[in-house]
Amino acid sequence: MKSDNILKQRADRVWLTEAACDLDDFRAEVERTTQLSDYPHAAAVEKNVLIYEGASVLKAAASGEGRRAVLAEICEAFATGPGVVVLKRGFEDISVIDAASGIFDEIINEQHRTHTGGGDHFARPGANDRIWNSLEKHCLRNPENFAAYYGNALIALVSEAWLGPSYQMTAQVNRVNPGGAAQSAHRDYHLGFQTSAVIEQFPAHVHRLSPVLTLQGAVAHCDMPLESGPTLFLPYSQTYVPGYLALKRPEFRAYFDRNHIQLPLSKGDLVFFNPALFHAAGTNRSQDIKRVANLLQVSSAFGRAMETVNREKMSATLYPALKAMLADGRLSGAQAACAIASCAEGYSFPTNLDRDPPVGGLAPKTQAQLMQEALAGGWEAAAFTAALVAQSDKKLS
Repeated sequence: MKSDNILKQRADRVWLTEAACDLDDFRAEVERTTQLSDYPHAAAVEKNVLIYEGASVLKAAASGEGRRAVLAEICEAFATGPGVVVLKRGFEDISVIDAASGIFDEIINEQHRTHTGGGDHFARPGANDRIWNSLEKHCLRNPENFAAYYGNALIALVSEAWLGPSYQMTAQVNRVNPGGAAQSAHRDYHLGFQTSAVIEQFPAHVHRLSPVLTLQGAVAHCDMPLESGPTLFLPYSQTYVPGYLALKRPEFRAYFDRNHIQLPLSKGDLVFFNPALFHAAGTNRSQDIKRVANLLQVSSAFGRAMETVNREKMSATLYPALKAMLADGRLSGAQAACAIASCAEGYSFPTNLDRDPPVGGLAPKTQAQLMQEALAGGWEAAAFTAALVAQSDKKLS
């Protein structure tokens, strides 16, 4: 009996489940008050969110010792503090923002003319205009404006505070038009883009790891009064470890709906937050404000393998062997799945979400799923190879 208890306790520690998420435990984490005295570089606390003045932060970080202190403060704000910070007047020269907005408008207009462009992971199709990979499109269309825009010292400072050096930037523009409905409450990439069935397969330490692999941010490209629907946040919600599963449950979504906060933003403000923070874009109730933000997703330098592997070539070569070995019983289905896991790409990202949007879920089909589908359908090797090539082509920018 004692042995059974030890086994269950260990399993409960390692494997988080949606059913075990407890609202009272969650409330104990999130129902806290941010003390300004704990964050000496912050200018204010509004609705539990830390507000910084961009120029003051840069001044404080001008020396080596000062920079370390600022980095440490922002890091703890993301980790154990409210999880979200606003940097007012993040751009000294607003003309840089206006020029970038013009570039983004051109891209959106082209998407409308050509009926291209992606939807949103967490919002009703048509509720907004999205530019996937705005980073690359911006750079290729106007490298000088790109340089001025991403030459922003505050963006670099906050990215380094959470991720350390050698981070990698990506960005997506989101324009929520008047009448655009709110997103559903969610956490972000990585585990936030998976279903409960998938999330429950990852041990608890991976739930803790996922938030430190990325940082979420946004550049306000227009003034955003509350009626325009700036992002809804639930401060401190990033500290609840089972939160990726909790948000699948109605009582947690209802708690978010009752307790989230919103802050108005001005053009040029920056917002950064832990990707595990419960959040959602708000409803644009204005009559004439097209709420535009460039969403920054910054990734850790360590989120990649040591070696470059041509998994497309490997998969095309392995497929006929798997098919033959399954047919004559030399390999079981379980053994084939293990071989596929060591060969094919088992993750949907990175991809080109314009050409490879999620279908029937939050993430596109993986290379491994394509191989499983082909084996189940008895595809000829040539057909599978052609499908592999087409899938790889869709992922290119």
